[in-house]
Amino acid sequence: MLKADQVFAGSIPENYDRHMVPLIFEPYAGDLARRVVSFSPGAVLEIAAGTGVVTRALAPRLSPDAKYVVTDLNQPMLDYAASRQEPDHRVTWRQADALALPFEDAAFDLVCCQFGAMFFPDRVAAYGEAKRVLKPGGHFLFSVWDRIEENVLANEVTNALAEVFPNDPPRFLARTPHGYHDRELIRSDVENAGFSHIEIDTRAEQSRASSPMLPAVAYCKGTVLRTEIEARDAGKLDAATDYVARAIAEKHGQGEIVAKIQAHIILAMA
Repeated sequence: MLKADQVFAGSIPENYDRHMVPLIFEPYAGDLARRVVSFSPGAVLEIAAGTGVVTRALAPRLSPDAKYVVTDLNQPMLDYAASRQEPDHRVTWRQADALALPFEDAAFDLVCCQFGAMFFPDRVAAYGEAKRVLKPGGHFLFSVWDRIEENVLANEVTNALAEVFPNDPPRFLARTPHGYHDRELIRSDVENAGFSHIEIDTRAEQSRASSPMLPAVAYCKGTVLRTEIEARDAGKLDAATDYVARAIAEKHGQGEIVAKIQAHIILAMA
């Protein structure tokens, strides 16, 4: 992973939330929220919350006296998440690095993280921090994307951009969001951080879009792909997005699109 893969700034947070969240994140957010609530936690920490899709799904389901701390490394993403959330005295927003969490030992019953672990530069260290802030017997629940070939639109976008930039294809999606998918590696990393009773559930969902342009805009303008495209040709963002839309249309038609997405959901005990 490149350091630039962690930078969600400028107009990316708004485009990410408007387009990417409903496209691929909402189905898993609801599922993760249900899993969290099944443990009836009194104190929850969310890491790498992004624009708050899990927060919006989870907060209404927590008990009235629960404590819910929501964090992200990127302040622009966290600010956008807070702006989308209904006022709630149980929710605290805080910028935090997953590798150096600013919380006391054994402060939380459950730590959750949806599609953030792929961005951690040292995953074992980040998992170790999650374990440190969990109470004994607490739960760590997180998700990562499966390989890009199991995620149809991400794969098609990557292949289309390789045709636009054949000499230097943008590989952000394959490199980072879909670059940490090996179940045995994930299990080993979590074990090395000191967790036990590790369960990995591979779950397929459906990505839905009203037209080919929607996923083209979502991926090309709502993720770090935008930065990669503009680095190759600052004036080619719109043209590249249009090309991706045409490539998706060739595979799925001009109308509504339904495509497979797939992820791993990991549960471990401190």
